[in-house]
Amino acid sequence: MTAPFPIVILTGAGISRESGLATFRDPDGIWAKVRIEDVATPQAFARDPARVQAFYNARRAQLRDAAIRPNAAHLALAGLAARWPEPVLLVTQNVDDLHDRAAAEAGPPAHPDSALLHMHGELLKARCLRCDAVHAWADDLSATTACPACGEAGGLRPHIVWFGEIPLGMDRIEDALSRCGLFVSIGTSGQVWPAAGFVAQLRGRARSLELNLEPTEGTRLFDEARHGPATQLVPDFVATLLRGAGA
Repeated sequence: MTAPFPIVILTGAGISRESGLATFRDPDGIWAKVRIEDVATPQAFARDPARVQAFYNARRAQLRDAAIRPNAAHLALAGLAARWPEPVLLVTQNVDDLHDRAAAEAGPPAHPDSALLHMHGELLKARCLRCDAVHAWADDLSATTACPACGEAGGLRPHIVWFGEIPLGMDRIEDALSRCGLFVSIGTSGQVWPAAGFVAQLRGRARSLELNLEPTEGTRLFDEARHGPATQLVPDFVATLLRGAGA
């Protein structure tokens, strides 16, 4: 039996693809159809806020589709946090709420320091540029939408970390990486920084594992890599981990 240890898990768009959400960097992904410079930068929002809002309104509407649900991979990770006696920090690059929904089904984490962190923001939240308040938001946004906190219209933007902005929770992520015994990367291309550099920080100090549909540019940096659908790899990995630790 292996003694439990702190875990950091990084997930990307690949884990939500099997729930019906498009990835970004695949040949048929979102960035193959829409220019980043037009919808995912502060400059784009300043230049054409209506276009940016329309892009995110459409993606927000997709999440309201009843067919979009957490898959076996999301549920397995939520189950891991609910049973693992050491801290599990689940860091997601995804702006969808599928990890959140899976966690609600699995129940509270076993360790008080376990958490879910959306480093690139959350699609179902809006942030006010006037007062900096963040609100839960499932509906459309427009230039006439008023902030519930300050009442000003036109200042609400998607609570998304755009290109050129600093990801959220970096201090907490760096601290968790410095303490973990295992780092797992799931369904991410390994091309977006700073997340792409996480595995290099751990070499020689903590075990690292890549679970991805296919090898990435960073596969060689991991101690181990397994390739295939997330809905198969992740539940198998979680079951083996829990069984090995007697958790």
